[in-house]
Amino acid sequence: MPPGWPAPVAAAPLNATVEVPGSKSLTNRLLVLAALADGPGTIEGALRSRDADLMIAALRQLGVVIEEGETPSTIHITPRPLNNGEITIDVGLAGTVMRFLPAVAALSGAKVHFQGDAAASARPMEPLLDGLRDLGAEIDNNSLPFTVYGTGALEGGVTAIDAHGSSQFISGLLLAAPHYQNGLRLTAIGPVPSAPHLEMTVEALREAGVPVQTAALGSHGVVNQWTVPPHAIHARTVRVEPDLSNAAPFLAAALVAGGSVTIPAWPTLTTQPGALLPDFLVRMGGHVELHDGALTVTGKGRIYGIDADLSAAGELTPTIAALAALADSPSRLTGISHLRGHETDRLAALVTEINRLGGNARELEDGLEITPADLHGGVWESYADHRMATAGAIIGLRIADVTVSDIATTAKTLPGFERMWADMLAQRDGA
Repeated sequence: MPPGWPAPVAAAPLNATVEVPGSKSLTNRLLVLAALADGPGTIEGALRSRDADLMIAALRQLGVVIEEGETPSTIHITPRPLNNGEITIDVGLAGTVMRFLPAVAALSGAKVHFQGDAAASARPMEPLLDGLRDLGAEIDNNSLPFTVYGTGALEGGVTAIDAHGSSQFISGLLLAAPHYQNGLRLTAIGPVPSAPHLEMTVEALREAGVPVQTAALGSHGVVNQWTVPPHAIHARTVRVEPDLSNAAPFLAAALVAGGSVTIPAWPTLTTQPGALLPDFLVRMGGHVELHDGALTVTGKGRIYGIDADLSAAGELTPTIAALAALADSPSRLTGISHLRGHETDRLAALVTEINRLGGNARELEDGLEITPADLHGGVWESYADHRMATAGAIIGLRIADVTVSDIATTAKTLPGFERMWADMLAQRDGA
């Protein structure tokens, strides 16, 4: 375990501007589509982090030519016939890599071994892999490590999967679907979390020229069926938006420390779940203003508890939970049972770490209940989970002597987090 990181306490109200790099979720979706496109394309403003670099390395293993432009965030992608032979793909702990690439591997002529970090085998995969088997793929296991036996084509057709554990199961089948011989008609069984991520996948496909159709079956009006015809994926040059979920800890800092934090280039229209954050911060005591494309959150150092359904934005849960642990009234966060299958069991981890520092948190069937308590310093374990690490940093802004273990795990989606955090704290009112 790397040495712990002493989380700095905010010495004064903030007056900071923080530039956040590109969205991991968009970067990895766009990389897959560019790898399957009908010609060379370019991604500008791409996130370069462990997850994105694992995706790049995996696509190169499959035969795609990927080169950096003038800066690492500009990536040129040239599709090639996917490899034959035998290759190994390291997914690390990246859900987008382990769940987006099996369908691509099935289109290759290769025997593709998927392996990852020690904790990766605990992340659910079976619904995705069963869906691929329905569509003609041969796969030898139901969790990591597993092998996809590519035949150079995938028949496609009709399948239905239970995706309550992750919307990535659906995105993983949709992204490669234009190359299936019979296209795809996919139906979700039961509720699906993180609807904005599915909207992101559908929008990315449509922007690449693929006419995806969606339908809401049943009485709830929620999209739960997707139809993708065989179709070319058009090559293009595309720019990645800033990662709004990675902006979350910095914006939350304004509520904890007081003062304001501004994120430039905040999109007015987006499918990112992080776009839901400003509303939650307002309900917890912040003031939000969007002006000339920059989003500013201002806080007074007082945080209100919240009763919130986070099903559409589960990745914001560690940030909201950290604020809730510092709030002056109870909070109830629901709709997030699927977080038990993320990088770690985030519900259990948040309860353990908040209570370790003297807090009062407990698990619900589908979420968390957090009651105000006097916190104290101590070690905040990160569980190799980038969002757990940033949650500890948020609490450390107010509570002295909080040490976050393995802060380097933030490099999964936000390299340089410690420097960015220090730079934010150096920008203070009156400084």
